[in-house]
Amino acid sequence: MRMVFRWFGEGNDTVTLEQIRQIPGVEGIVWALHDIPAGEAWPMERIIEVRDQALRYGLHVEVVESVNVHEDIKLGLPSRDLYIQNYIDNIKKLATVGVKVICYNFMPIFDWARTDLHKETEDGSNALFFEKDKIHGIDPLELVSSITRNSALTMPGWEPERLSQLTQLFQAYREVTAEDLWDHLAYFLEAVIPVAEEHGIRMAIHPDDPPWSIFGLPRIMTGADSVRRLLSLVDSPSNSVTMCSGSFGANPANDIVSMIGEFHEQIPFAHIRNVKVFDNGDFIETSHRTQDGTVDIAGVVKAYHEHGFTGYCRPDHGRHIWGEQCRPGYGLYDRALGIMYLWGVWDALEQARAGKEVSS
Repeated sequence: MRMVFRWFGEGNDTVTLEQIRQIPGVEGIVWALHDIPAGEAWPMERIIEVRDQALRYGLHVEVVESVNVHEDIKLGLPSRDLYIQNYIDNIKKLATVGVKVICYNFMPIFDWARTDLHKETEDGSNALFFEKDKIHGIDPLELVSSITRNSALTMPGWEPERLSQLTQLFQAYREVTAEDLWDHLAYFLEAVIPVAEEHGIRMAIHPDDPPWSIFGLPRIMTGADSVRRLLSLVDSPSNSVTMCSGSFGANPANDIVSMIGEFHEQIPFAHIRNVKVFDNGDFIETSHRTQDGTVDIAGVVKAYHEHGFTGYCRPDHGRHIWGEQCRPGYGLYDRALGIMYLWGVWDALEQARAGKEVSS
């Protein structure tokens, strides 16, 4: 297991590279050029700049999250070929600085959705919260306003250039079905996967967050069946999955441990986080500790350990604790605590394995 940490760039993150390198076992950053609109080519000098910034602190840049997919590709419009070519060019550029994994998603319009970014919990911390009934009654524009309000930092998945076209996008998706979206994903993958494989990069799709339809928009990466279908679209080691225990785990019907067992060879990148799911379908993000949520985090780590996982892993969203002022879900303190919990489980499994080998 190779531990990495998401970083949004100089001037766009409350967490510094100096702080990241002090977290035990963290070897690299998970990064992107967040100011470049989806579909555009990334300037090579900017890519090199981030690579050099990380190297100064002994960190690598082997995981990118995300090279966003333009909506025209998801919609299957004739203009998609231009944006796919830009995507291919970005893959080639990223390979030159040592990128091994590109995490991406294929969610229409919204990459993720929450109804409260600072829900107060019993211990006084705050966390990202999803109220299922509220999402059915809220106007999408109201949700956008609540998520982007008073934010001096970019919100991944809620980029201004996309949200400014919200009404038009909803109109465009009105006739797009889930089967259409699968067809458009297949078209995209058939074009980019051969290039990624040639350049030693694994394209790792992120599950839908949450893993069900919102605002009537189709969502297709929701559980084990969808992962099987994805992997059948293009037979290549570069066609792979970002296994996010929090996104899939928002639906308790998803058995994350079982999914790791089935798909471990196609998981180059893991997001490990916990959520507490309530009986009415609401969920809140918790600490990484197994007992604090619905996801068996200890079991998740054990599954990776049993299958000899050598891919990249990052603690996903954390709570806001100790008065930290940060991008929602992306502070330093709780994510660092999460890393140490994950390492604790991993190290205990390593010790147990060593003892078993000695005794045998």
